[in-house]
Amino acid sequence: MNQQTKWSQFSVLISVFFFWGFVAASNDILIPVFKEKLHLAQWQSQMVSFAFYVAYTVGSLIYFGLSKLSGGDILNKVGYRNGISIGLIISALGSLLFYPAAQQESFYLMITGLFIVGLGFSLQQTAANPLAIVMGNPKLGSQRLSMAGGINNLGTTIGPTIVSLAIFGTITATSTNVASIQSIKTPYLILGAAFLLAAIVFRFSSVPNKINLDEVAEKEADAPTLVQHKKTVMQYPQLVLGMIAIFVYVGVEVSTASNLPEFMRVHAATATNKIAPFVSLFWASLMIGRWTNSVGAFDISKGAKEVLRFVMPYIAFGVFLLINKLANHDITPFYIYGLVIVAMIIGDIMSKGSPARQLLIFSAMGITALFIGMLADGMVSVYAFISVGLFCSTLWPCIFTLAIAGLGKHTNEGSSFLIMMIMGGGFISLLQGFLAGNQYLGIQWSYLVGVACFAYLAYYAIKAKSILKSQGIDYDHLEGGGGH
Repeated sequence: MNQQTKWSQFSVLISVFFFWGFVAASNDILIPVFKEKLHLAQWQSQMVSFAFYVAYTVGSLIYFGLSKLSGGDILNKVGYRNGISIGLIISALGSLLFYPAAQQESFYLMITGLFIVGLGFSLQQTAANPLAIVMGNPKLGSQRLSMAGGINNLGTTIGPTIVSLAIFGTITATSTNVASIQSIKTPYLILGAAFLLAAIVFRFSSVPNKINLDEVAEKEADAPTLVQHKKTVMQYPQLVLGMIAIFVYVGVEVSTASNLPEFMRVHAATATNKIAPFVSLFWASLMIGRWTNSVGAFDISKGAKEVLRFVMPYIAFGVFLLINKLANHDITPFYIYGLVIVAMIIGDIMSKGSPARQLLIFSAMGITALFIGMLADGMVSVYAFISVGLFCSTLWPCIFTLAIAGLGKHTNEGSSFLIMMIMGGGFISLLQGFLAGNQYLGIQWSYLVGVACFAYLAYYAIKAKSILKSQGIDYDHLEGGGGH
C-alpha cells in the first residue's frame, strides 16, 4: 500500500497546529504583564500556564465522559472536520472573553478565557493528531505529524513576537515601553476572529469528516488476521505505556526549558534580561528537529530527500537567527550551535524513518546531552541543555504514532487519553524545581529528573516495537519509502 499524502487536505489541517503554538508561547508574554499590572504573587501569575494546560486534561475527561454517556465515540458521531470546527469556536469564545476581562482588569476572567481556549484546543488535538497520521500512508504518519509539529513551532516562534509588538509597541529587547492591560484587547480580538474564520474554513474544507478506523488498522498491519479487536481501549498495552511516555516526554521538554533561566543565572552568571534568546533557542530547536524529520513525508525523490535532510535544519536555524536579529539580540554566540545540529541530523539519518528507532536514538542522545550539561559548566552546559530541544523535537509524533497504532475503532478515545497526559509538563517541571533546591540536588543535578524521563522513553521504544510486531505492525519496514 503506497498511499500518497493528501496535501490539499493536510495543508488546511496543519493551520490549527500553528494556532496551538502561537497561543501557548504567547502565554509567556502575558505572565509578567499580568503580574506587574495586577499586582499578583508569583504563584498567581503561574495560574496562566496552569489554567491553559489543565484545560487539556479537563477537555479530555469531558470528551471521554460524553462518549460514554452517548454510547459511542463523539468524533465518530459529529465527524472530525466538524469536531475541529467546534473546537475552534470554543477557543474563539475564550479569546473574546479577554475584551471584558481587560475592561474590568479581572485576572480571573482572563484565566477563565484562557482555560476555555485550552478546552477548544483539547478537542482540536484529539481530532487533528490521528487525522495527520491517516492522511496518507499510516506508516509515514509520524513524519507528517513532525511536519505539523514544525508548523506548531513556527507559531511558538512568531507568537511572542507579534503579541509583544501588540502589547509593548515593539519587539526589541531594549524596549522600555510600559505595557497596559488594555493593550491585550486588540490581539485577542483578532485571534478570536481568526479562530472563527478557521472554523468556517474547516467546515467547508475537504478535510475528512469520517474515517473507517478499523480499515486503517488493517492497512497498518502486515496481515488483517493479526489486527486485535479488544473491548476497551485500555486493553492495548501500546496505549497504556504510551500515555506514561507522553506524560514524561512533555515533562522533560517543559522542565528542561523552565529550569534553564535559573541554571544560567547561577552557573553562567547570565543577566536576567539576556536569558530570553537562549530559552528561545530551546524552543527553536524543536522546530529544527521537526522540520528535518518531516522531509520523509514529502512525495519527492530519494536523492532530494537526502539533500533536504541537511538543508532543512539550517533553514529552521536561520529563522531563529532572523527573529532574534530583528529583536536586537546579539546572535553571534549562537553560531556555534550550528555544529550541535549535526548530531541531530546524524540521529535522524540513523533512525531510517522508523518512529520506534528514532525514539530510542533520540532518547539516548537526550540522556547524553543532559549528562554533558551536568558534568560540564558555563556555556558548554547551557548549550548541552538547550540541545535537549533537538532530541525532544520528534518524540511527540513518534510516541503518538506508536501508541495509537492498531487501535482501530478505539483510536479517538486513545488519542484523547494521550492529550490528557500533556499535564506531565506541569508535574515533572514542579518535581525538578523542588529537587533543584540547595538542600536536595541543586539546580545542575536536578536534571537527573530528565535522565529518568528519557530512560523510560528508551524502554517504551523497545517495548512498543515488540508489542506492535505481535500485532503485525512493523515500522522498520516502511512502505511508501521513508526516503532512506
